[in-house]
Amino acid sequence: MLPGVYGFTWSIGHLIFLGIFYTVVVVVATTFIVSYLRARKDLKAHKEELIRWHLEFGELPEAARHCRHELAGEVDYRLCPNEFDCRKCAQHREFEARKSALVAASNKAHEEENTLGFDMPPDRLYHRGHTWVKPEAGGTYAIGLDDFGNRLLGKPDRVTLPEVGSKVQVNGTAWEIKKQNTTLRILAPIDGEVIATGGPEQEWYLKVKPYGKDTNTAHLLRNGEILPWLLREMERLQLALAQEGVGGNLADGGVLVDDPAQQQPEVDWDTVWGEMFLEP
Repeated sequence: MLPGVYGFTWSIGHLIFLGIFYTVVVVVATTFIVSYLRARKDLKAHKEELIRWHLEFGELPEAARHCRHELAGEVDYRLCPNEFDCRKCAQHREFEARKSALVAASNKAHEEENTLGFDMPPDRLYHRGHTWVKPEAGGTYAIGLDDFGNRLLGKPDRVTLPEVGSKVQVNGTAWEIKKQNTTLRILAPIDGEVIATGGPEQEWYLKVKPYGKDTNTAHLLRNGEILPWLLREMERLQLALAQEGVGGNLADGGVLVDDPAQQQPEVDWDTVWGEMFLEP
């Protein structure tokens, strides 16, 4: 019984019950208000992309979340605890300081352009969402889709690029590609302001001016990391296709063919592309 209700009588039991009841109400209301204010603050600070990436990273299968240092053979097993943002990883510098002989061997293989038949120029840095970053004169950076991503998607039906002057942030949306019935979000590899846009008819999609004088690219793959990463990506692709009931006929001599969706239209490419471009 509550105060104001016919038959209510004050007693120790009622006092305890009301105390607990209103305490719960206050806690719930306070939690709701605090969450609302935080969400509003994050939206004003344009953190919605980071929140989205945080949620999506947690939904990625384990095979997609392995640390770059495991792929390079520097540690036997390690899942990335920082959502592929090595800039805030306390152990990244430690790993970098003690590169193993296996990494040195991979460096040599990369210099010989032995990258499973993919065109991965060594003058670029690579994001695990299959974009590349190339420093240019004047401190700007060109951003494009790497050869693995280009082959896997083939010719897009439509590309939606951000406006010049807009901001992109690491692991947020760089641009969108429409392919068949799928709209795929391509993740941004660096933070900055868009100063020019290109597209699939050009080699690059965006040119970005980073914030400040120095751009921290510690989270991007380079040199001897590229080959082991591509090996793992091919394994992930084969697993995704096996789950769709597709065999090895999407490769030609061990190399991924261009636009495999044209050869196997019955495959759920929405799911396959989502897994490979880190969109679960």
